[in-house]
Amino acid sequence: MRREPPRKGEIAFIANDRPEAQSAFEKLTDVFGNATEADARYIVAVGGDGTMLEVLRDSMKHPKPVYGINCGTVGFLMNPLGKVEELPERIANADRAVINPLCMKATDRDGNVHEAMAINEISLIRQTRQTARISIMVNGETRMGQLICDGVLLSTPAGSTAYNLSAHGPILPINANLLALTPISAFRPRRWRGALLPYDAEVTFHVQDPDFRSCAATADNVEVRNVTEVHCTIERKKQMQLLFDHGTGLEERILREQFED
Repeated sequence: MRREPPRKGEIAFIANDRPEAQSAFEKLTDVFGNATEADARYIVAVGGDGTMLEVLRDSMKHPKPVYGINCGTVGFLMNPLGKVEELPERIANADRAVINPLCMKATDRDGNVHEAMAINEISLIRQTRQTARISIMVNGETRMGQLICDGVLLSTPAGSTAYNLSAHGPILPINANLLALTPISAFRPRRWRGALLPYDAEVTFHVQDPDFRSCAATADNVEVRNVTEVHCTIERKKQMQLLFDHGTGLEERILREQFED
């Protein structure tokens, strides 16, 4: 669906500190100016996928469509820089994906509760040489009394091709009303490969023997150490809009990931 191309002063550009991103940022702002996030029609993230995740989290304060320009490595959530002057038309013709974040409430050993949002996944990882021992509840019912592992993660469809895929979890279509629950180097049960859960499932991880077998919880790149319990739910009231060059939307990228080497 074509939209009205943004004019000069209607785009907020946000770049990371890498030289490539700063160079692109200077070129873009020289041509289009740089609006504040509150006043902009669109936000353009310049960097890699990590930059995009940070911008998406911040954009929840000012819900605007976010278009990414890749100046990093993989750039799964990004678009190529291309010709600077063509950016407004590319934004106007872009495919749009609407996603919801995962909300993490992590309780640490001191009883403090830490909240963070994740676009890709929430993960628990052991902090020591000892294996983690984690129980898993889904909608208040214990589904696994003890998972002995390096860790476990809960992924959104948008994040299913990221850490989840590296841990041999399933790739989820972007419109799937599912979450992927995936173990990381499971030792017992040895053959457990995870589960597919309803999108609105409430998942709670309990760390067993947290003093001896300590774990850290991470919502994308926000880490909380020495956790005892982590509660995860999809936040349906919060929506983020990602823009991709026409024909290369998130649904298409997820399909390609399953058929390309």
